[in-house]
Amino acid sequence: MKSEQQSAWMRVLILFRILNTTFSMLTFSCMSLIRMGCAKVAVLALVLCCVERCLSASCVVDSFTVKQDFDPTKYAGKWYALQKKDPEGLFLQDNISVEYILDDDGTMTASSKGRVTLFGTPSQDPSTPSKMFMNYQGLASYLSSGGDNYWVIDTDYETYALTYACRALRADGTCEDGYSLVFSRNPRGLPPATQRLLRLKQEEICMGGQFQPVLQSGAC
Repeated sequence: MKSEQQSAWMRVLILFRILNTTFSMLTFSCMSLIRMGCAKVAVLALVLCCVERCLSASCVVDSFTVKQDFDPTKYAGKWYALQKKDPEGLFLQDNISVEYILDDDGTMTASSKGRVTLFGTPSQDPSTPSKMFMNYQGLASYLSSGGDNYWVIDTDYETYALTYACRALRADGTCEDGYSLVFSRNPRGLPPATQRLLRLKQEEICMGGQFQPVLQSGAC
């Protein structure tokens, strides 16, 4: 009888040790999972921080790529706006077209039409011809305070052009108030391949998804 009681107590003791060991292992596993979870959260936070910094850095206006070896002679002529990203305040609404005339002395004059007729004289940066400053005249004076930067981001001269202007910069060099226009030589539209290219270019100037179509009904 005594031997049976000792054997029973021994089994209880063994069971207790097994349960204690199992509990310790479960506790260790839970702590490991918690630590792993914390580590993943920390890594994710670091990645998000890096992404935010990279996006901010890529949206610095001075880092935007413009059309290389810009040729004003090829760019001259009539363009029709098919899409626009408006700035703050008043801006042209529909049936927007621009005609660039290159004078004998190399001066370019732009005449823009829409619901308001605008006249301007772009002055070029000699080191980067595709970066211009548009000096407004007449009715355009109330659309901007004297003028805007006017950059040709990309063009093939014969089919499409993407222009960009930033009116106000933030302290970090990104644009606080800017606008952009997609132009075509043909008011009826652009080929699908060109549209895909322009969407990529719009992303590069941090305006992806912000454009709206411009009506070209032939009215002015």
